[in-house]
Amino acid sequence: MKLFFSALVLLIGLSTVSFAQKGVLKFKEETHKFGKVPQGTPVTHEFTFTNTGSDPVVISNVTVSCGCTTPVWSKEPVLPGKTGTVKATYNAAAAGAFNKPVTVFSNTEGGSITLMLSGEVVAKK
Repeated sequence: MKLFFSALVLLIGLSTVSFAQKGVLKFKEETHKFGKVPQGTPVTHEFTFTNTGSDPVVISNVTVSCGCTTPVWSKEPVLPGKTGTVKATYNAAAAGAFNKPVTVFSNTEGGSITLMLSGEVVAKK
């Protein structure tokens, strides 16, 4: 019985260590509000993150909900304590309010995080 409990404690300890050894994306902000944007004027925001984990973070992909948003991201591994970026450009072609998700996929625990762009495109006068 003692051996069983000792093995159980060892397994729990090892699993805790394996989960702790991950990169962690900590974004300075997860939502950006552009406010009012003139129609026909593309707008860009750069989300900055820091790897607060213990392993390098690799962003494998960034997806958007439509062709009106174009993402660009750090392609090289981001080492612990270092920063990287995810830049998103929204083509403000159609008038009206917008909320656009930008989903970042990486090798972190959880695997993804969704950033948001919002604002209102106003018609040119």
